[in-house]
Amino acid sequence: MTKPVINHGRYVPALINFLGNKLAAGASSAYRREFGVGVTEWRILSKLASEDACTAQQICQYFDLDKGLVSRTLKSLVDNGSVTVTDLAGDNRRVVILTKSGRALHDRIIELALDRERVLLDCLDEKEVEKLIDMLGRLLAQAPAVNAVQVRKPAASKRKTTA
Repeated sequence: MTKPVINHGRYVPALINFLGNKLAAGASSAYRREFGVGVTEWRILSKLASEDACTAQQICQYFDLDKGLVSRTLKSLVDNGSVTVTDLAGDNRRVVILTKSGRALHDRIIELALDRERVLLDCLDEKEVEKLIDMLGRLLAQAPAVNAVQVRKPAASKRKTTA
């Protein structure tokens, strides 16, 4: 009996991962070439554009990014004048705030980001896009249950016993 193998053309986690990797690599290349920032910087700029302020921890949790990566990326964004990091009054937390320059950079990048999304979704009709968004939301909500799945122990062999 042969053991099962992954059919990468039908294995949904792999397909989602492949698509995400291709889109992230393409975005990072385009954003670096056009704007001097990568996809991680863009993600943080886009989050800050929709909120007044965030902590680095909130950014890590929202995007499920490594603390070290977020720290290095924030340093880069501070160095290029896109964000400031400030102590929160009466609190030990530090908050990240989008600067005027960072907002201008966001506003330039978003045009390319939305163009890329439009091209990606051009192969779907409006109902399919809405269905896809719904399904992706449900899959994201299911991720904690998937990540809780542990290695299965081999089933105990079922031997017939004679009485």
